[in-house]
Amino acid sequence: MTRPTFHIVPAEIWLASDATQPYAAESLASEGFIHCTDGEAALRATAARHFGDDPRDLLVLTIDLEKTGSPWRIDDVAGLYPHVFGAIDRAAILDVAPFKRDVAPAARRR
Repeated sequence: MTRPTFHIVPAEIWLASDATQPYAAESLASEGFIHCTDGEAALRATAARHFGDDPRDLLVLTIDLEKTGSPWRIDDVAGLYPHVFGAIDRAAILDVAPFKRDVAPAARRR
C-alpha cells in the first residue's frame, strides 16, 4: 500500500545529490530526521513558512513513506508532518516536480 507525502527541497541541492544513493536532506544531519508534509494546503503553508524568503527554485518530492527504508512517524497533533528518521531510498521517491510558489496578490494584478 502506498502512503504518499511531500518533501520540499531547493533544486540545486536535489541536483547535487548522488542519484545512486538514498536521499538525505540537510535536516537529517542537523535535526535527526527529514521533514515531510501531508496535503497540498499544508505543503503550501510549509513552503511559505520555511522558504518564503528563499529565492532558489524549489522542487517537491512525492515520497511513499512505506518504501523509505527508514522508520518514520507523525509527531504533530494535526497529523500533517511525517518525520523520516533516516535516508530515503530512491525507489520511494514517486515524483520530482517543480514547486510553483504562490504569487503575491499585488503581482497578479500587474
